[in-house]
Amino acid sequence: MVGLFLCPRFACKFQSVLFNSPLFIIYFLPVFLLAYLLCPSKWKNALALLGSFLFYFWGAPVFALILLVSGTLDFFISKHLNGDHAKQWLWVSVAYNIATLFVFKYFNFFLENVRVVTEGMGLGFPEYMNVALPIGISFFTFQKISYLVDVYRRDSSQANSLIDYLLFVFLFPQLIAGPIVRYKEIADQIKERFIEDGWGNRFDGILRFVLGLSKKVLIADALAPIADGAFSGGDIGMVDAWLGLVAYTLQIYFDFSGYSDMAIGLGKMMGFRFPENFNWPYVAKGFQEFWRRWHITLSNFMRDYLYIPLGGNQGSTSRTITNLWMLFLLSGLWHGASWTFVIWGAWHGLFLSVDRLTNVFKRMPPIGSVGLTFVLVMFGWVWFRADTAAVALDYFANMLGGSSTLEPAFQTTTKQVFLIITAAGFSFIPVRFHSWFTGLVLSKNNWVDLVKLLIAFILVVLCLGQMALSKGQPFIYFRF
Repeated sequence: MVGLFLCPRFACKFQSVLFNSPLFIIYFLPVFLLAYLLCPSKWKNALALLGSFLFYFWGAPVFALILLVSGTLDFFISKHLNGDHAKQWLWVSVAYNIATLFVFKYFNFFLENVRVVTEGMGLGFPEYMNVALPIGISFFTFQKISYLVDVYRRDSSQANSLIDYLLFVFLFPQLIAGPIVRYKEIADQIKERFIEDGWGNRFDGILRFVLGLSKKVLIADALAPIADGAFSGGDIGMVDAWLGLVAYTLQIYFDFSGYSDMAIGLGKMMGFRFPENFNWPYVAKGFQEFWRRWHITLSNFMRDYLYIPLGGNQGSTSRTITNLWMLFLLSGLWHGASWTFVIWGAWHGLFLSVDRLTNVFKRMPPIGSVGLTFVLVMFGWVWFRADTAAVALDYFANMLGGSSTLEPAFQTTTKQVFLIITAAGFSFIPVRFHSWFTGLVLSKNNWVDLVKLLIAFILVVLCLGQMALSKGQPFIYFRF
């Protein structure tokens, strides 16, 4: 039975229909949007669900069916969450969702650690097959849990129909890598979004999608060879180590924020308004502010469904720090089944605790607090990117000049250097210019719209050209 869930076939095929693939941009999206526009309003939800299901089924048919069954089960269990034995029903529903996440995401990790312990004790351990990781499981599991908890708390209405709920679960723009959307945020839009489903909204959605696509294809994918070369293992020079880490720091931001932009843009084309997921995180002055700007929907989820139920910051200082550490250790584990992710979570838990206890970042001049926060966050990415703790420690040693090699780990082109400078400049736009820049992008003027449309067309052509020249890179957060 486990053999059904071995990785290669599903994961590889799925990549062919992702947002940054010609198949999606040239075929799936135009056909879906045309059908969606021509479809009568009363059938739009059913069509959106069908398109979203086919999007996921195309690459992972077994997992799509599993998600369909578990989503249906969620819907019928939610009918009992405001009646007798509601708490017991909630525990059952949350438990089976977490159990599903554990089996598919953490079972291999658990078995591997058990194997290491037993073999260290001189005992044998049987061979086992790896369970495949369904793409996007961390994101849609959290969304499903948020619906169940919100219905139990009476913070959200129940879905009117199974189609409405399954649309919330399967909605393809944000199905695989977020933003993490709560049902109560789009419940009204599922029912009545067609009132605001105008051409202006679709135009804004197209521009937002193109912005995200450009971030991913023209910047993140171009920086990937530098980061991959630096983290490929072995000794590399100090300059290469620092350059590789800077490249990865920028790559992961433009990769993930690019996906979020595409998801938000696709949602707008369909009449949905998804929550923002990034807000210039690398200008944060301290770790508390960083997590108010980076992966905002995950931060909000962890705060509302874990940190506050644990007591938040309402108890003693020691209790608050304990809650922070628990929050970020679990956040690290949520990102991946590896001890390096746990250490990455502990890294952020440590500096969040320091930030809260000492206010050291607030006491510094703004440029100093931004710089220190960025460097510490960048160091944390070493744990996030390295395959093992040993690789991470070797990388830190290389950054400190511990390697004597003179051989370059990778070749850096003039284009890549230009992209690093451009990406860094865009990432560090001063806060006082954010509202001006956002206002310029959102401004409504025929001539401005024409210019934006022309720029968008050029960017799409450049992206398609780049995709034709290279195989493309999967989104970094798809592994979570």
